[in-house]
Amino acid sequence: MEADPRDQRIQELEAENARLRGDNESLKSEVERCQTDSDRLRQLIKQLQERIEQLERQAARQAAPFRRKDKDRKPAEKHGKPGRKPGHPPAHRNEPPQIDDHVEVRLNGCPCCGGPVTHIEPCEQFIEDLPPTRPHVTRLVTYVGTCPRCGEVRSTHPMQVSTATGAAKVHLGARALGLAALLNKHLGLTTRSTCRVLESLCGLRITPGGLTQAMHRVADKAKGSFLELLAGLRSQPAVYADETSWWVGDPRWLWTFTTPDRTIYRVEKSRGKDVVFDTLGAHFGGVLVSDCLASYENLPFIMHKCYGHHLKAIAQARDRKPEDQRSFFHDLTGLLRSAMALDRLRHDLPPPEFARIRQHLDDRADLLLGPTRNDPDEERIANRLRKRRRWLFTFLDYAEVEATNNRAERALRPAVIARKLSCGNKTERGKRTWEILASLAATCHQRGEDLVENLRPYLLLPPYP
Repeated sequence: MEADPRDQRIQELEAENARLRGDNESLKSEVERCQTDSDRLRQLIKQLQERIEQLERQAARQAAPFRRKDKDRKPAEKHGKPGRKPGHPPAHRNEPPQIDDHVEVRLNGCPCCGGPVTHIEPCEQFIEDLPPTRPHVTRLVTYVGTCPRCGEVRSTHPMQVSTATGAAKVHLGARALGLAALLNKHLGLTTRSTCRVLESLCGLRITPGGLTQAMHRVADKAKGSFLELLAGLRSQPAVYADETSWWVGDPRWLWTFTTPDRTIYRVEKSRGKDVVFDTLGAHFGGVLVSDCLASYENLPFIMHKCYGHHLKAIAQARDRKPEDQRSFFHDLTGLLRSAMALDRLRHDLPPPEFARIRQHLDDRADLLLGPTRNDPDEERIANRLRKRRRWLFTFLDYAEVEATNNRAERALRPAVIARKLSCGNKTERGKRTWEILASLAATCHQRGEDLVENLRPYLLLPPYP
């Protein structure tokens, strides 16, 4: 009996259906794989776009270490109007005290069409420029002879910085050496750059090695002025101290001790309290303002700890907490900022009112810092302030003391910029030279004095042989 063609056709269709179902499952798997690849590629594109935006922001922002963190930067629309704040006196170039030349340009006709011009008014300007300069050269002749009683003797002149002759007979004078010290030790130019400036602007040719030796001689002669600054530092009502890393063939520490009218730099192997004692003396009677480094702890001085460092530590701990767990940190920040506000109002408040608010701050501090905190971050910050509780409001008791140690940090900044080029000093003698001349230069800048003229009297002393 022959098979029914319809059954055969049904079997073929069922086989075809099974094959199509298999193909369909394969296509579904392929679609799912493609969808997974598509999602992965979309995520990769998003990451690359974010990385490109991050790199573009980095290219437009300031480099470390002075760049503000992104979270601390204000949006562009929130920046205030550029320039001085309202109430500040204007800044402008003063009219020169002397006139060396006079030029007048008449307006006899229109410079465009040549026609007549009416309502003519003068427009006065002063143009200050540097005249062409060349060194003022003095041929100095001194004599050497023999004394029957004293041996070899020589005549000297105040202009001499050294008595070297022969190949080393061409010397720099007092003003040139003072300018070199200003450029190299205060303005941060490297030794080679200082030599180039002296040659291009003043026509003075000197090698880097020769300039280094000249700076050593200048420092030797100005050492007495440095020691006078150091002695005067110990009688100041407040001294601001800070330190940073330095290099003198091996790791050292650069210390600064500064006041509103003087700055002392010291480069020492130690970061301990012995440097503070050696600089200020054991009987220092002023207030020492510093950060919370252990070297400044347990000293027999009246002290104040920088509010800037306290506020930074509080802010870092606060930012790690959710918004509903920040009240303690807000209270501490408000306490310190209230104390700073009270200091600004010191001269506007009657003494009894000032004392009353001062006592309220003390009571508030005892209330906040007294009980042990259950939260570890809160307890850590509270313990930081408890350890310095007796120095928490020192600046309110002494009108000459500032709430922060910013003065010392600003004094360190020029040295830190110079360190980026040189890392420090190469020799012990170079270290002493840098200490002396950098201290004198910073002090002259604070006092509005001219370092060049300030050094000149010391350089006109009898020369070293």
